[in-house]
Amino acid sequence: MIKKHTCQNGLRIVLEEIPTVRSVAIGIWIATGSRNETIKNNGISHFLEHMFFKGTKTKSAREIAESFDSIGGQVNAFTSKEYTCYYAKVLDSHADYALNTLSDMFFNSTFVDEELNKEKNVVYEEIKMYEDTPDDIVHDLLSKAVYEEHPLGYPILGTEETLDRFNGESLRQYMHEMYTPEQVVVSVAGNVDESFLKEVEKIFGSYEGGKGPEAREKPNFHFNKLARKKDTEQAHLCLGFNGLHIGHEDVYSLIVLNNVLGGSMSSRLFQEVREQRGLAYSVFSYHSAFEDSGIVTIYGGTGAKQLDQLFDTVQSTLNTLKAEGITEKELRNSKEQLKGNLMLSLESTNSRMSRNGKNELLLKRHRSLDEIVEEIDTVTIEKVNRLGNNIFTDDFAVSLISPEGKLPANIKQ
Repeated sequence: MIKKHTCQNGLRIVLEEIPTVRSVAIGIWIATGSRNETIKNNGISHFLEHMFFKGTKTKSAREIAESFDSIGGQVNAFTSKEYTCYYAKVLDSHADYALNTLSDMFFNSTFVDEELNKEKNVVYEEIKMYEDTPDDIVHDLLSKAVYEEHPLGYPILGTEETLDRFNGESLRQYMHEMYTPEQVVVSVAGNVDESFLKEVEKIFGSYEGGKGPEAREKPNFHFNKLARKKDTEQAHLCLGFNGLHIGHEDVYSLIVLNNVLGGSMSSRLFQEVREQRGLAYSVFSYHSAFEDSGIVTIYGGTGAKQLDQLFDTVQSTLNTLKAEGITEKELRNSKEQLKGNLMLSLESTNSRMSRNGKNELLLKRHRSLDEIVEEIDTVTIEKVNRLGNNIFTDDFAVSLISPEGKLPANIKQ
């Protein structure tokens, strides 16, 4: 049973009591990410996430780390395009301790110069490490091809140039403007009762923030084709198609479609590109859903001399999918895979906390397991095939990272 409470300051708390486990997961979700940044402060959401672990008014960075290690707990954080999350998972007997430590990081981080400078070096190294993984950065290049100068096209890590500008004052100002109560959801799942909800409210229910973020500008979907030269062993190729926004009524039809295309080992892309032709070790597809936009991405990595063949095979697979549609067996298997993944995720308090936090933050609604299963069951071959023909058109964006840095001749500019 999920209990939801809105505090007087607008902050929302979502609690799911699971008495059959001995753990508790707590997450602080904030509706701000790289999409809320400008070209001048790109990367500040991610850097702020790092700085929350670098000391508060009462704890040093080492003491924060030790505070969770000493109770056998886990603490971490991540930043995405549209949200940031700080979370911990602990034994139920340490739930209060974890809540107090997370809130201390949230309200009392000091952002002292010494720690700022050290952490900038850490993020510089993170950026360099990211640059050394072309199979990762090709996806950022695709975002740039699709969204151009819109903030959804910005890298989450920012750049060395933007990092240089950050200081304690700019971080505190960003928090004041973006971490407003209306933008925050505290999600709790595990062996706690409704009294824990009141503890969360005592800590988070009365703080104030600034004016909050401005209304987000809806992006246009562009079909640019970008290539970048890099000394790599493989050519890394992404194709991007116009997808669906989060909460779209056809989202489960798209999940089924993606599973059939490239979402598993039995998918058409995996079987055709890897198993039948041996063109790639890694080939897959996925859908990224944002508030008002979405991208269906197909990725494959192959030797530079086989790039033409890889692209032709992907195109041939898409053409067959559109012409013939999916089969009853593929529909059935994909639905069962969805249901299985859903059921298995419910065994983890961390997964339940994340699911509830994202649902509240992004959709402001929570559906029961039966409702979700019913929605999956309503997906039909006709819906999936119609969606496939609407999405996989001749208009698509391309990103490529390869030793030559040139698009193959069979990709029309």
